[in-house]
Amino acid sequence: MRTANNRDEMLRAIKTSSGLTVDILSPGMESLFGAMGARSGFTQVNGLFMDLGGGSVQMTYVDSTAGAGYDVLAAEAARSMPFGAAKLTAALSTQDTAQAAKTELRSSMKDTFEGLKDKFTRLKEQENDDGVTIYFCGGGFRGYGSMLMHTDPIQPYPIPSIGGYHVPGHRFIKWREMLHANNYEDGKIYGMSKRRREQFPAIVTVVQSLVEAIPRIKEVVFCSGGNREGVLFMKLPPENRESSPIPLLPTGSANQKKEVVDSIAMCITSALPKDYPAIFSAELLNYVAKNIWQNMGDPDDANSAKALHNPISGQLAGLPGMTHQIRGILALTMCARWGTVPGLVDKKLYENLQALIGPEMCWWCDYIGTVAGLLATLTPAFPSSEDALGKIVKFETWTGHGLGKKGHKVGIRLKIVLSEYARLGIRAGDVEGIFGRVGKGLPLGWRVEAEVEN
Repeated sequence: MRTANNRDEMLRAIKTSSGLTVDILSPGMESLFGAMGARSGFTQVNGLFMDLGGGSVQMTYVDSTAGAGYDVLAAEAARSMPFGAAKLTAALSTQDTAQAAKTELRSSMKDTFEGLKDKFTRLKEQENDDGVTIYFCGGGFRGYGSMLMHTDPIQPYPIPSIGGYHVPGHRFIKWREMLHANNYEDGKIYGMSKRRREQFPAIVTVVQSLVEAIPRIKEVVFCSGGNREGVLFMKLPPENRESSPIPLLPTGSANQKKEVVDSIAMCITSALPKDYPAIFSAELLNYVAKNIWQNMGDPDDANSAKALHNPISGQLAGLPGMTHQIRGILALTMCARWGTVPGLVDKKLYENLQALIGPEMCWWCDYIGTVAGLLATLTPAFPSSEDALGKIVKFETWTGHGLGKKGHKVGIRLKIVLSEYARLGIRAGDVEGIFGRVGKGLPLGWRVEAEVEN
């Protein structure tokens, strides 16, 4: 509407029929709201933000670690290029305008990126190091993301939502393969409407120009938020905007005390060596702590299935704050907490989530889930106070070599110190045995040697 020839006529018609006055966003404000809407699903971001709509494509740079006012800097630096999916589709439909549109798009994309590099030193450093990270929002880019998901090496791809989908740069740049899939696959492609598939050649033209302008792309992230979410996000106090959304995810019982949850998470952390993966953040471990004792009256296999689906198609499915990797980690960790292997109906989902996060992360999910399951065995109800769990069990852990019967394995040595009360009805061999199954079936050869000490 911003560049429409009959813009004023449309605004008057809206005012006459509804009584509402419409303000048309400037390119800078549209870029700001789009970037903040996309950014709202993540804790910290550092990269290009791009929005491809019907009439234009926006580009800016957002570094949330830059301190107060980073959003204003992003808005001031934003640039809007008049090459949206619908507008470019029309331009590409005739030979008279197609080549000129492509040439102008390539030039605009390159000039915009070079201008952002001149303005932001950290963007130039990012390009020179591992390459640029790009966050995408808008229907056009989400369409390209849907095609990438459709052709992903993991099939069927286990997470349906496009928000939080990460793609390495070497896959993103294969626009010819994406165009071929769009042109020659007759069946329905998930996430792609008929109109989006008709516009796909124009979307690919934008991607091609982007790839030419930015030769070193490390990864791209597809975002579910847009202008609407950006407006709402900007209404939040700054301290809320910059906090992790994970602690706000619906979990546990409403009457769980924070200090007790923190003590449970600290107990889990004490069972981890110093060099455990950073993605298992304090917020993520607190989520695990809140949910250990949920649905204790239900069968373990049913709880395992619910845990597997919850971040993907359950209560957490539509909520922000999680990449696909984190969704996979939550699903597999909470599934492991119940100590059961998924049934046949969920086997493919389980295996594809494992493929998504990789064998090393799978091993840690299995281990942390097993620790959580042990805590529920030792105390079958949510602890009554912050020191209750510490009176029952303590962990000592370190990484070790020479593990296994032949001494050829590496992994974790875990000492479990139980109170006299906790030892009632617990066989040391059974406890040690559940840790012996950690990582079973994974191609790592890592193991846990657990020892129960009275």
